[in-house]
Amino acid sequence: MSHVSRTAPRICPLCEATCGLTLTIEGTTVTGARGDRDDVFSRGFICPKGASFGALDADPDRLRAPLVRGDDGELREASWDEAFDLIAARVPALTKAHGPNAVGVVLGNPNVHTMAGSLYPPLLLKALRTRNLFTASTLDQMPKHVSSGLLFGDAHAIPVPDLDRTDHLLLIGANPLESNGSLCTAPDFPGRLKALRRRGGALTVIDPRRTRTARLADRHIAIRPGADALLLAALAHTLLDEKLADPGPLAEHLDGMDRLAAALAGFTPDAVAAACDVDADTITAVARELAAAPTAAVYGRIGSCTVEHGTLASWLIDVLNILTGNLDRPGGALFPLSATARAPRPAGPGPRAAVPGKGFALGRWASRVSGHPEAKGELPVAALAEEIDTPGDGRIRALLVLAANPVLSAPDGDRLDAALAGGLDFMVSVDPYLNETSRHADVVLPPPPPSQSAHFDFAFNGFAVRNQVRYTRAAVPLEEGRMDESEIHARLVLAVSGMHGAPPSAVDDLAIDAAIAGAGAPKELAGRLTGADGPERRLDLMLRLGPYGLTLERLLAHPHGIDLGPLEPRLADVLRTRSGRVELLPEPIAADLPRLRRALGDRPAPLVLVGRRHLRSNNSWMHNVGALTGGSNVCTLQIHPDDAARLGIEDGALARIESSGGGVEAPAEITDAVRPGVVSLPHGWGHDRPGTRMSVASASPGVNVNQLLDGALLDPLSGTAVLNAFAVSVTPAP
Repeated sequence: MSHVSRTAPRICPLCEATCGLTLTIEGTTVTGARGDRDDVFSRGFICPKGASFGALDADPDRLRAPLVRGDDGELREASWDEAFDLIAARVPALTKAHGPNAVGVVLGNPNVHTMAGSLYPPLLLKALRTRNLFTASTLDQMPKHVSSGLLFGDAHAIPVPDLDRTDHLLLIGANPLESNGSLCTAPDFPGRLKALRRRGGALTVIDPRRTRTARLADRHIAIRPGADALLLAALAHTLLDEKLADPGPLAEHLDGMDRLAAALAGFTPDAVAAACDVDADTITAVARELAAAPTAAVYGRIGSCTVEHGTLASWLIDVLNILTGNLDRPGGALFPLSATARAPRPAGPGPRAAVPGKGFALGRWASRVSGHPEAKGELPVAALAEEIDTPGDGRIRALLVLAANPVLSAPDGDRLDAALAGGLDFMVSVDPYLNETSRHADVVLPPPPPSQSAHFDFAFNGFAVRNQVRYTRAAVPLEEGRMDESEIHARLVLAVSGMHGAPPSAVDDLAIDAAIAGAGAPKELAGRLTGADGPERRLDLMLRLGPYGLTLERLLAHPHGIDLGPLEPRLADVLRTRSGRVELLPEPIAADLPRLRRALGDRPAPLVLVGRRHLRSNNSWMHNVGALTGGSNVCTLQIHPDDAARLGIEDGALARIESSGGGVEAPAEITDAVRPGVVSLPHGWGHDRPGTRMSVASASPGVNVNQLLDGALLDPLSGTAVLNAFAVSVTPAP
């Protein structure tokens, strides 16, 4: 029987760009995906990941039913009731016997790409009351959260570059032509950079690799990896020393401006030049160009975060935006206002002044074994293995892993692999695949394919380069036997909280009541909410309480989204510091600057490793889609011709890479796209462990670059693993 073909809109959940797609559907099968030309944000743009939506959606390796570990130690298919009954029997008993911290929670990157992953984990953590929370943030963006928390009093107040209006964009450690952007939600990032060039703007890229983004730049600076904070400090020093700093209207909101010059004393272009391997004249020229541009924005990402001084680099990026008067200014770096954000206070007469807030605190507790301080309520993922395999009171005995694969994404995967295999009493994984981590679980709960799920971007709308709002319902009905991802999460909350057996809607009702009370809204509002289920009712409430006074009904009437206008200055609404001002030199930052100053005297390692992004991949979770494999999306060791000749490495031959955590072997790719003294391996590979069910990934497994690390090296302020710019040795493989 032939099926009538139809189309349905869908927001792409496969990276941070959140492009609008038009899916072609025959029956219940997605047969095609193209860019939605009517989408108010992406205007028809699509990348290879979005184009592969149908192949990912129909991946035969996706789990279709829960798995439960039997008495024989093997995983077998089970009913949903059996799976949740087992969780309800085991987790509360463990917390009762050993305390709430006996349960650890790991949240992976894909959680922020789904409605359920945004709505329910906070409720799960509240029910568990554990301090052992680990997320992907300490493998990528936590330094930015910490620096924003210290500067602005809110770890989520992250300014984004005003890409469509800026005259000068400086990118450091970012490759948006491959990543599509990160903490900067911008469909068609490449097109926006090309538009910048067409309107006469300037693009400067600081990166040890000549990436696709760097090839587009007016100026590419091939910095020595790990020296980002030193270079940024020298730029700030130059602005202050040459009297080029002009915060403009920001000045009245700043605290600590008078102490900044002294704090950055000594970080002159001449002093940092050798450590950065960038000549002093170039550094001075970049600072002067930033100051002279009519508007400018400095933007840094993974390469500037996952290094020893990641929080200092993240702080200095905003310091530069402040010193040039470009923070909270059109064409500079602005704070987005999403439709589900807290509504700003009503405007009174005259300019709005910030109101003192609670501020942001670091180190409110510490990890049990190594004493790592918490940041934003999280402990370093790099500490997860030792928290499981080190005996003693407070040891993690049960683990709930939601859309995470830390065996591949965290340092020292072999140690964590062994800890998960033999150190836990119980483990639950919410994951569509049996991957390198979920294969250890006692219960695996698989969410349905994305076509069968509704979508709203709670997180990414808060980082968008234009204010807009879009919502798409499931394009395909939920297949019989599957469970909606929101129901999986809600039932998990019930199972661990002693409410097992209550309807999943009870979780949403409690969340709605709490949100209404917290907003001081009338209780009757709950009865006016619309929506087909709990998540939609919660979305409706957040829209009604949000800054634009929207409703779910209005959003449903606009299937391609509602444009809410360009970003606007709103610093006074954002600030939550105790002083009510931007804390330009917070104490934890000032206390860490001597460590950066000592780095000026460090002797650089002969060879260091950096990661790299692929346009047709996203961390470890898209290597099982055949349409996305091959081409540039391969696990090779990029090495400069001079280094290859010196080390006896031949193109295409296996090279042995070793560091503090171990060694791996990968094919060499000799290229001058990396600077001398630098090699590059991509992140998220290593699909060669037994017991997984990922046929495409395991056929081209690659190697796990994080296995080179022992997890001991962290950015101390944020607990973020140093995944870039660490010393390695490279030899021809025997």
